Amino acid sequence: MSATGRPEQTDRGGLRVIQRDAVGNGPARRLICVHGAMDRATSFTRLMGRMRDWSIVAYDRRGYGGSAHLGPPVSFEQQVDDMVAVLDGEPAVAFGHSLGGDVVLATAERHPGLIPAALVWEPPQPWLPWWPADSGASSAGADLEPEERAEWFMRRMVGDRVWERLPESTRRRRRAEGTALAADLALLGRAVFNPARISVPVLVGRGGTSRPHQRRAARELAATLPNGQLVEIPSCGHGAHLSHPGEMAELLSQIAERA
Repeated sequence: MSATGRPEQTDRGGLRVIQRDAVGNGPARRLICVHGAMDRATSFTRLMGRMRDWSIVAYDRRGYGGSAHLGPPVSFEQQVDDMVAVLDGEPAVAFGHSLGGDVVLATAERHPGLIPAALVWEPPQPWLPWWPADSGASSAGADLEPEERAEWFMRRMVGDRVWERLPESTRRRRRAEGTALAADLALLGRAVFNPARISVPVLVGRGGTSRPHQRRAARELAATLPNGQLVEIPSCGHGAHLSHPGEMAELLSQIAERA
């Protein structure tokens, strides 16, 4: 990592990894960030800026961004293996946003020694019997071609206006990630973690303006985890690390105290 504390890009098993040293004088802490569907490691830049005392690593999951050349994941176990490879044997508090939260929880279940504590933000659980069929994390949009589904998903996330203002080259790259999106969502057709077997402290976050099914799932997950706690930021929605990085940094500091 850079001695200046600036983020550096590297490669680990073909995955693009972004690392940044701690640049403050606080207690040494390590954080790994895992992004959700149709996202990438750079979405954590604002959060990194609020956590100067932490050494932070984030990575593009396979099929996205700088890891697009690897193609989509073939199993959820491969997602867990990728996170383990990025950690490289060094334990870290974990933050998983959306589907990245599913990856974090699955890794914490299988490798608790690597994840001493975690914050997950509204991880989708479409295997729950009441999960709405028209959710972006379920089979909605499955009748579309991969590129069309990627655009549909992005428009749902950021809105038509933001999507249409993106450069055509960016929109083209995002559409090309439709195969990774389809694989991500197909792999969530069954439960990918067992909450009862996750023993580490976990904060389960939700936004006050998030969709009802996201809020309900977060509440039920926190109640099911042996060492879980529900937390809420009333004024935000699903993209909390983008809109409220300061509050997210504070939550990560809180869970680190319990590690």
